[in-house]
This record gives sequence, C-alpha cells and structure tokens, in this order.
Amino acid sequence: MTAGDADDLIWHHKIQGLRDPILVAAFEGWNDAGDSSTTAARQLAERLEATPMAEIDPERYFDFSTIRPFVQLDEQRNRSIRWPRNELLVSRLPSAAQDVIFLIGIEPQLQWRRFCRQVLSVAEQLGVRSVISLGSLLADVPHTRPVQIYASSDHPEWISEFDLSPSSYEGPTGIVGVLNNEAARAGLPTASFWAAVPSYVPGAPSPKAALAIIERVCSTIGTSVMLTDLEIESVSYERQINQLLDEDEETAEFVRDLEQEWDSDNLDGDPELLVAEVEEFLRDVD
Repeated sequence: MTAGDADDLIWHHKIQGLRDPILVAAFEGWNDAGDSSTTAARQLAERLEATPMAEIDPERYFDFSTIRPFVQLDEQRNRSIRWPRNELLVSRLPSAAQDVIFLIGIEPQLQWRRFCRQVLSVAEQLGVRSVISLGSLLADVPHTRPVQIYASSDHPEWISEFDLSPSSYEGPTGIVGVLNNEAARAGLPTASFWAAVPSYVPGAPSPKAALAIIERVCSTIGTSVMLTDLEIESVSYERQINQLLDEDEETAEFVRDLEQEWDSDNLDGDPELLVAEVEEFLRDVD
C-alpha cells in the first residue's frame, strides 16, 4: 500500500476471522447497462445479510462538477450532503465454504490505479482469495429469451472448475477490467460475469438480467438465495416491453427477427457469439 492510501478508506466496522473471502465488485456507469450488475450485487448482498464495513473516500476519485453531490433533507428538515459512494460490505456464509465481501458503487472518474490499489490493500488485509467482477452490456438479444451471461477468466483452475472462457478481448475497458487486471497481477484468481441486456430498451432497468447474474454468482460461490420477487419483476418487465412493442411495429419486427435468429442459431448455447457482442459493445462506447 502506497503512502496516503489508508487515508482513502473510511472504516465503519473492523472485520476479523473471515473464511477465504471472495470479493464481488459492481459499479454504476459504463459497466452497468440496465442497472443490472449493481442491482444484482445489491440484491445479493441484501439476501446474504451483508453488513456495511467500510467505504472509499470519494474526494480523490470523482470530478464533483460532473457527478455532483446530492443535497437531501430528513424528516426534521435537517440538511445533509450525499456523496458518490463506493461501499464495502461483508457477508458471512455458514452454509458455504467461503465468506463474501461486496464492493458496490460508482465507476470512479480519476486515479483508477490508485483506486484499485486501495481496494486490493483492503482485500489483502481481509484475506481475500479471489475476485469476481460484474457487468452488463447492451446487445442485440430478445427480451423474451433467457439472459446470456458471458463468464470469463484467465485463471486455468477457474476456467476448468466453473466452465469459464479465457478472454481474448483487446480494446477500451472500464474499472472492472482494470481491477481484474490488478488483482491478477497480485496473484488473485479473477472472473468476470457480464449479462446481455436488449439494446432496444436501453433506459429500462432489467431485473431479468440482474436475476441471471445472481444465479451465476451463487453457483460459483456455492450458495443459494430466494429470488421470488426478482422472478416476479422479470415477468412484469417482459410484459411491459411487450405492451410497448404493441405500439411500435418497427421495433416489434426487429424483436421477432432476433427471436428467430436466437432460436435457429441456439444463441444460448454459443458463448462465442456473446463474446463478439461484448467486444463490439466495449469498443463502440469508447
């Protein structure tokens, strides 16, 4: 840890005695189409009864003229400022082989390498053994079919154990890519799970994609959670999009074409096609 990094961390509770913890990270912004990855992380943290542990001071990492602090009033009309947050939470999982640390927040704008050093210094203190980053992207996929999850890793044991694919991507990246790279350089096994969100509803939160991410993470860390409410929200999400398509024949025709392509090519079973979507998305948003 470099001089001054400790000043960037605000501890709420010191945690000891974690069992081979795994770090799960998700950030709002560039990596988070349909709010899917951060929704998944927050929902999973809530279901696993994660408790706040610390947060990273935003002062060094954000341009506050771009991402502005938010003034809020409580019930007594007392004024306070809500700053951009990157929060660390911890969940102890008696039924699993390891505990989980969540990092949930907003993609920083400044000093990414210092930010990642800060995260990894905390990870080292807590004995983190591996890192999973979450993301979501806009892709030409139909909302009526199962959500594709692109799961990648460069760690040979994880590739074999969890049926992951090595990444061959070259191009612009987000904070999750930098964090994974720095974690790998520090000797930690890393994986990245990305969900595909329909490109024709770019502004709509996707509980269906969040649900798919949670299921993939749970299968990896060896736990399970009740997801009935997200399942209900996913059905409602599909129904609302169908209602919008009833009034937009051009987009409806586009969706029917996507469904035919999906069904004829069995896209759900071909990770290479999603890899191409991921790489095209990452390059296009540079």
